Amino acid sequence: MFAIGIIPARYASSRFPGKPLAIINGKSMIQRVYEQSMKSEMLSEIIVATDDNSIKNHVTKFKGKAIMTSEFHKSGTERCNEVVKMLYGTNMPDVVVNIQGDEPYINPSQIDKIVSCFENQNVQIATLAKEIISTEVLFNPNVVKVVFGKDKKAIYFSRSPIPYLRGKESTDWINETEFYKHIGIYAYRPNILKSICELNPSKLEKAESLEQLRWLENGYSIQVEITDFESYSVDIPEDILKFKG
Repeated sequence: MFAIGIIPARYASSRFPGKPLAIINGKSMIQRVYEQSMKSEMLSEIIVATDDNSIKNHVTKFKGKAIMTSEFHKSGTERCNEVVKMLYGTNMPDVVVNIQGDEPYINPSQIDKIVSCFENQNVQIATLAKEIISTEVLFNPNVVKVVFGKDKKAIYFSRSPIPYLRGKESTDWINETEFYKHIGIYAYRPNILKSICELNPSKLEKAESLEQLRWLENGYSIQVEITDFESYSVDIPEDILKFKG
C-alpha cells in the first residue's frame, strides 16, 4: 500500500504564533512530529505542508521534505489536498494521512493503525478514538467526543458528552457506559479527499465548529479505530511545560 503522511504547519495561530518552530527539549515541535512520523512502518513519504518560508527552510535544514502551500486554506484537510494535487499525478497514493503538527510525541503505531483501516476497500476516511476514563475530560468542550456503530463507522462527533444518559447524575455517567474521545488524525483516499474539499460548510459543522460533521452530513463514512495511546497536543505556549524533562 502506497501511503503518504502530510503534516500541515501554518505559522499564524491566534493562540500561539509560530507554534511549529517552538522548541521542545532541544528540538522544534515540527521536527519532533516529523521524526516520530518517520518511525511509522506504513508511510512511504512524509511531507510538511506550510505557508511560511521560515518553517520550510527549517524543515529542509533538518533534512525533512517541505512544500509551500496557500496561506488561504481554512483547514489542514485543504492543505493536504493541495499537496496531493501538486506532487502526485499519475502515481497517486492509496492513502493520505493528515498528521497533526502540534503533537510532538505522536505514537507512530497510531499512524500505522489508521493506514491499516484501508485494507478494507470500502473505507473512505479513517480516524482514531480513545476511551474516556475521566469525568473532567468527558465534560470538557475542548475535547471532541465521538459515537460510532457496531461497524465502527462514526455516527456523530460533538463537544458535548455523547451519548446523553437520561435519568443519571452527570457525576455517575463515566461509570454507566463507554465514552470515546476523538483523536484528531485523519486518513483519506485521494479521491475522497478531493471531494470533501469541494463541499460547502454545513449546518452541523458551523454549530459545533467541527469540519468532520460536514463530511457526515454529505453522506461520507468515517471509520473509527480504537487506540490505547493518549494524544497530547500543544495549543498555547504553556502546554510546552508538560513535555519538559
